[in-house]
Amino acid sequence: MNKNLEETRKLLATLSAKLPDTSSEVMVAPTFVNLNGAVNQLESSSIEVVAQNMHFAENGAYTGEISADMLLNIGIKTVILGHSERRAYFGETDELLAKKVESALAKDMRIIFCFGEELEERKSGRHFEVVKSQLTNALFHLNAEAWSSIVLAYEPVWAIGTGETASPEQAQEMHAFIRQTITEGFDNTIAESVSILYGGSVKPNNASEIFSKPDVDGGLIGGASLVCDDFVAIIKAI
Repeated sequence: MNKNLEETRKLLATLSAKLPDTSSEVMVAPTFVNLNGAVNQLESSSIEVVAQNMHFAENGAYTGEISADMLLNIGIKTVILGHSERRAYFGETDELLAKKVESALAKDMRIIFCFGEELEERKSGRHFEVVKSQLTNALFHLNAEAWSSIVLAYEPVWAIGTGETASPEQAQEMHAFIRQTITEGFDNTIAESVSILYGGSVKPNNASEIFSKPDVDGGLIGGASLVCDDFVAIIKAI
């Protein structure tokens, strides 16, 4: 919940001007009220505009919610689902997220699916168990073809704004575990082809080392994306 309309316009204009020449996908996810303007502003850019969330219903008495069709109608084809803040502050469960995933896939949208363990779960040694449960409960009922529309984003919640720091080795360890979990649930081809982003306080000073790990395919960037030069430095690091 950052940046008003004018601030969003300025940030996107600066980002577009400074965007490095890259074959990597670059996405931005402004607040709902600025999505349409961002799509129009970036029409000639390679930067994709994505949504932070959506509801599972097509329409109806869901005051304040946004449907897949509403997003598609303004040119949004990708949606973030299951972000750690949605889970923590708004009570989103694996069961609810499974419904959202199904709704997005039914509309041929691409999904950036977020998951990850809390500090207490990491300290008690349950981090692998928690991540496996989040993945299997929300995604493992899908058919194999659906995985071509899914990007995974691992968020070690314990390393975001807590003073704790996840090492690149810890990131790699979990990303490798995620691939192994998908191999067991589906097959190695899907596990190797799915992109897994790391979302644990990626900054310009740690991005290169994190992205150098073999199972880390990119980043889900939080606070650093609000500062154009920091975001550009992270894009260069990938």
